[in-house]
Amino acid sequence: MRKRNNRHYSIYIAWILLLLCLITGLKSGLEKNAAGKKESYPGISIQSRWEELWKTVSSKDREEESESKDKTPEKDADSQRNIRVLIMTDGYQQIVHREVEISAAGGLRIEKKDGLEETAGNEKIKITKEDTGFQNGKIRIQAIDGGEITVRSIRRGYGNPSYAGALDLYATSEGVVMVNELPLENYLCKVVPSEMPASYQKEALKAQAICARSYAYRQIMDYAYPEYQAHVNDSTDYQVYNNSASQQAATEAVQETAGKVLKYNGNIITAYYYSTSCGKTTTMAAWGTKEKAENAYLQSVEVKDQTGDYERNLPWYRWEADIDQNTLSKMIAENTKKNIGTVQSLEVTKSGPGGAALQIKVSGNLGTVVVDTENKIRRALGGSGYEIKKQDGTAVKGSRLLPSAFFKVEKKGNTFKIKGGGYGHGIGMSQNGANEMAKKGKNYQQILQMFYPGTTIE
Repeated sequence: MRKRNNRHYSIYIAWILLLLCLITGLKSGLEKNAAGKKESYPGISIQSRWEELWKTVSSKDREEESESKDKTPEKDADSQRNIRVLIMTDGYQQIVHREVEISAAGGLRIEKKDGLEETAGNEKIKITKEDTGFQNGKIRIQAIDGGEITVRSIRRGYGNPSYAGALDLYATSEGVVMVNELPLENYLCKVVPSEMPASYQKEALKAQAICARSYAYRQIMDYAYPEYQAHVNDSTDYQVYNNSASQQAATEAVQETAGKVLKYNGNIITAYYYSTSCGKTTTMAAWGTKEKAENAYLQSVEVKDQTGDYERNLPWYRWEADIDQNTLSKMIAENTKKNIGTVQSLEVTKSGPGGAALQIKVSGNLGTVVVDTENKIRRALGGSGYEIKKQDGTAVKGSRLLPSAFFKVEKKGNTFKIKGGGYGHGIGMSQNGANEMAKKGKNYQQILQMFYPGTTIE
């Protein structure tokens, strides 16, 4: 509003000056005509003076308007970007829900085929694929008061989850697909505490926020689910979202790094991260991806300082598992879909940077199977038929994936002993490594430079 008033004031002054010129010119003309002399108004012309004044005023105003437009930072535009997240069923098992039950404290606004509907505060509604309100297969739902929508038909780590923004529901032949659309920064406030405990050090949380934002920016360049215009889902397939309620420390980490991303050679990076390192990280070679100039920031680095590995005292830093011959034989048959009979030998035949297994060979009395790449190797050796002992003496049942691909194998009689370290794929930032670094006084810039060498924070 101030610039608009300045312009009016300038025009007002210009008119006064113009009138003064007219009065002066008329007076001069009358005097000279009275003296019997012929002479026009002084100067070039009154019109020329007016044009000069107008150009000065309008030019200044245009400069101010242009300056005002140019002052809008790119970060502000980016911060207004929305992300669309496909919400999966309980346990992140499927993308299609049998039914969706929702409510909101201030009531819901529902855009249906036949117009808008509104519900009372905390009123529960159920929607199935048979709902007649689907318009072109879609229903949009928002909280009337701009608050969050609680989805009562699914559960997450903290109970029935609540979502900011809008929920878009799509009818399919199998049920209902649910997509949450919200500002990217709001999304991050529920990614960070879902991926890293909010009790972790502030600088580690900031590093996590920047990694999560960088990863999300890469994902919104394209749709993972084009039919629903969803960029990601809410599981570990991308980033875990809203498995933990908002936490103040995590929210502050997002806000204090607002808009900041990691770049390499001017491009936003895909900032991979995982739970715990074995003291070293690995490269994209673990996934069978060729190392290229554009992903050269994902190097194998040693996660340590002059005193030793940062994570050396953490439970998952080292672990081991004893798997008997029969259990291993069943696991290999089930996980690789190949029957090689009773397993006779298991060996790592190829290792990558940092010591990650890139290939294993399993031989049985009926044949041999070769498994390549980190994820497939961990899946081949995953199962609930054995225990994993962590270095602190605690034990957990095996799961669908071996803790990491950083391991060696020994055979003792009919038992295969797997000795390994770390938890996760080992590419990019170790979250526990980041927290241990923060405990030793490292800031988020130093943490990110450790795990993504050559990148800049912008």
